[in-house]
Amino acid sequence: MTTNEASESTVSSRSRAVANKALIAIDKLAKLDGWLGALCLALLCLLMIAGILVRTLSNWMPWLPRDIPIAWEYSSYLMAVTFTFGAALTLRAGGHIRVRVLLANARPATVKKLEGVSAAAGFAFATFFSIAMAQFSYRAFVSDERSLASNTPLWLPEALVAFGTVLLALQLLARLVRLFLGEPAEDGSFIR
Repeated sequence: MTTNEASESTVSSRSRAVANKALIAIDKLAKLDGWLGALCLALLCLLMIAGILVRTLSNWMPWLPRDIPIAWEYSSYLMAVTFTFGAALTLRAGGHIRVRVLLANARPATVKKLEGVSAAAGFAFATFFSIAMAQFSYRAFVSDERSLASNTPLWLPEALVAFGTVLLALQLLARLVRLFLGEPAEDGSFIR
């Protein structure tokens, strides 16, 4: 082995080690993202159950309000955050809906290329969406936009959605890197 080959091998192994550390960090963020999404979903369910209980009890206790005034508004926020928070974890676990007809009939090299193209397109879209949501949230923060129903600062739910889309973009980038390194892009046991 020549000196150049040895130094290239060292650089290659260092680059791979750095990439693996970054991939592990992105996976940890995706797990956090998934847990936060599950928490938001649980809160959404509790809010809906509370609304049903208040409505039912108000039939027997006329002094109770017939609904929870912020229920619809906060349900919307929680639903949006749940969708974006769960996206990165779902992508890593291989749970996103895919059209397998094309992949089932293609050669492995073609499948890898198609996976790369779709991951790159997804990364581009998720990056654009993340930037747009961050700008949207920032404008709401600067102008102190608030909801009419509850006076909630709108930048809060918008920032949470932006955070979820950033993590999805990172997971799509990690998917691209994994495909480039020849590693599996999905891990069905990832959720455990």
